[in-house]
Amino acid sequence: MPADASMLTPQMPPGPRLRFAPSPNGLLHLGHAYSALLTNQTARALGGEFCLRIEDIDRDRAKSEHIAAITRDLHWLGLSWPTPPRRQSEHMDDYKHYITRLTGLGLLYPCFASRGEIRRALAAGAAANADARDSSDTDPDGAPLYPAIYKHLPEQQAKKRIAAGEPFALRLHMDKAIALAESLGDGTARTAFSYTQFDPPASGTTAPAAIRAIPINPARWGDVIIARKDIATSYHLAVVVDDHLEGVTHIVRGRDLEAATDIHRLLQIILGFTPPLYHHHELVLIDGEKLSKSRQHPDLFSLRQQGITAAAIIRAAKDGPAALSRFLP
Repeated sequence: MPADASMLTPQMPPGPRLRFAPSPNGLLHLGHAYSALLTNQTARALGGEFCLRIEDIDRDRAKSEHIAAITRDLHWLGLSWPTPPRRQSEHMDDYKHYITRLTGLGLLYPCFASRGEIRRALAAGAAANADARDSSDTDPDGAPLYPAIYKHLPEQQAKKRIAAGEPFALRLHMDKAIALAESLGDGTARTAFSYTQFDPPASGTTAPAAIRAIPINPARWGDVIIARKDIATSYHLAVVVDDHLEGVTHIVRGRDLEAATDIHRLLQIILGFTPPLYHHHELVLIDGEKLSKSRQHPDLFSLRQQGITAAAIIRAAKDGPAALSRFLP
């Protein structure tokens, strides 16, 4: 059923609302445990609500058994949430609604580039004309910065390729998006935008310990993907829409996602969403690198099988990510 105005009315909670939003492409590890526990602790301190969201737009990687494992592990840690949790795969019409809005604003364009084509363009020196403005060579998703291969493709040529059934992604025209955001907000330059960062309340208090504005510079990431070739949305659009529709007021997540806030805040300005406050916490590290499902780092289930208790993890989490590292080999 297509999304309409009534379906897209945000759920306005009576107080603060926070969410933990894992992707069901593997088992949860200690980094997830720390983020979930800190989110829940912050929600309780603020007198708010802890929610679970399942970010399963990537249907090739999302597995039902991993969703069951997420629920099992979070309950083992003593966490609870309103049910059923929002599952992104069940709300593709919501994302389509906002893609239509962005398209109507002239901010999206089709991109037919393959990964190999992008790599070859970068190797040939096309990166010198890319939209990125700093020395980083990857975007917040870890992909090479896009060298704007199809940014200026004539509309008729793009329509012809689409009509022929050629796969394409939709990319954000970053220059146009920033210009529109500047006209809507009070920013006067690309680096004038900001998001609001908060520190979780200190023990025994009910207000954030500190609130400050953090500058953002979305231009450095170039024309990011808003809808993938294989999925009619992207992480960036889906998370912004989800937070808006679920009435999320505070977001607690790892520093590995801090860079993506540039893009999320830009989309919030353009779409007229009330921005949440953000806290980006330190990560649980193993041998100096963050924990990863893909690297087969120890998961909560295997730690439980080794006799490590939920109570021990909860106690250690109160001392921060470094304290949790002692449970790792």
